Amino acid sequence: MTGQVRGVQLARLLGQWHALPGRRRSPDYAALAGTVRGLLADGRLPLGVRLPAERELAEALRISRTTVTAAYRQLRETGHLASRRGAGSWTMLPGNHRVASTGLWTPLDDREMLDLGVAALAAPPQLLTAARAATEDLPRYLGGAGYHPTGIIELREAVADAYAARGLPTSADQIMVTSGTQHALDLVLRLALAPGGSVLVESPTYPNALAALAGRRARITTHGLAADGWEPDLLLGSLRQTRPKLAYLIPEFQNPTGHLMPASLRERVVAAAHAVGTDLVIDESFVDLPLDGTELPPPVGVYDRHSRVISIGGMSKPYWGGLRIGWVRASAPQVQRLAAVRVGVDMASPVLDQLVAVHLLADADAIVAERRVQLAVQRDALLGALAQRLPDWRVTVPRGGVTLWAELDGPVSSALARAAEEVGVRLAPGPRFGLDGTMERFLRLPFTLPAADLVEAVGRIAAVRYDLDRTGRQRWREPAVIA
Repeated sequence: MTGQVRGVQLARLLGQWHALPGRRRSPDYAALAGTVRGLLADGRLPLGVRLPAERELAEALRISRTTVTAAYRQLRETGHLASRRGAGSWTMLPGNHRVASTGLWTPLDDREMLDLGVAALAAPPQLLTAARAATEDLPRYLGGAGYHPTGIIELREAVADAYAARGLPTSADQIMVTSGTQHALDLVLRLALAPGGSVLVESPTYPNALAALAGRRARITTHGLAADGWEPDLLLGSLRQTRPKLAYLIPEFQNPTGHLMPASLRERVVAAAHAVGTDLVIDESFVDLPLDGTELPPPVGVYDRHSRVISIGGMSKPYWGGLRIGWVRASAPQVQRLAAVRVGVDMASPVLDQLVAVHLLADADAIVAERRVQLAVQRDALLGALAQRLPDWRVTVPRGGVTLWAELDGPVSSALARAAEEVGVRLAPGPRFGLDGTMERFLRLPFTLPAADLVEAVGRIAAVRYDLDRTGRQRWREPAVIA
């Protein structure tokens, strides 16, 4: 959404804006203004877009124009809206905000926040050892210019070996190193998707992937995930009917649901994609993190015979998000075309970071094993706290990855996220993982913080969830259909 948002669009994003803590103690205009601020904070309402005229929004919300006028006035006073007579009002943010670790806007004074908006772990202790070893290797590269558009050969070989160990023979020429998985996706979209091209994605899905697709002005269609994962006939039917240029899928511990795609469906998806001319972009960000002894199906690329599968992955989830190393696995000619595109974007990834990655991958078995034990403990602590404090929430226990996808006891995800922020917990509400403001009954909860922090966070969330019921209007607690 860029440029201007219409009244009906904003009304859809606002959803059940009455569901705010302290609702009976605050007027309608304050609730409306607070909801707009929440949309700005979690990225669903971009900066610099023109909001609808007061009369248009009042008609869309079926409220008085006076209420909208007062809400806009409060937004101007708090620095969230800039207005010019006769020209309209544009979204903005006050100067006391910064970009948080989620990539979203947050107040400067939130350093002690329990951040459940980020699904990533702190760095492992082995990172320091790897960094020291990398500095000793660096002199070998200092005699050159330092530009390696496809990545240094040591890292490409290490990544290729990891694919081969999973049953997918891969050469270094099929690997391109990128500055993180998100960068890998961006480069693939630049190469393979013309502006306005059609793309099929899962729903829910990774918000930053939706942002990247929006940047290409993609026409997005969705496959809705069921409680137990993908519906094979519906997914294959969507491919055959819409014939998208690309399909973006997360088959290993899908973000945010944690589902694992079975081998039989992987094979059928590749066959269907080839039949209709669709390229598959397979996000393998969580492939290293199966829990409870879960056995992984073969990589999707195993079933590819026609260069239809482009796999992306990286170091962020099993290792550390601050190490901006990702990669693309594709055919050797596709990698060369990606490198040509990349030269016009950022030239190459940092050599020192790539050397650190080489040393971490050399110790991958030990590091990843420790991560899995850590995540299993933290997941179980989070599940236990939810069962005790929020027993009406429904959660499917994931067999890997780093996130729970919780179905709440009412369509209050955005309201709950705003209320939780007031007690020091940052949440990622369900609508961030879909289109058009749906999924208000869902919430993504990563288990990447220490167990004690997760238990504390759930306690705070439970308290504000109770407040929503105590102070909300009864009519907003009725069940709603979630698309």
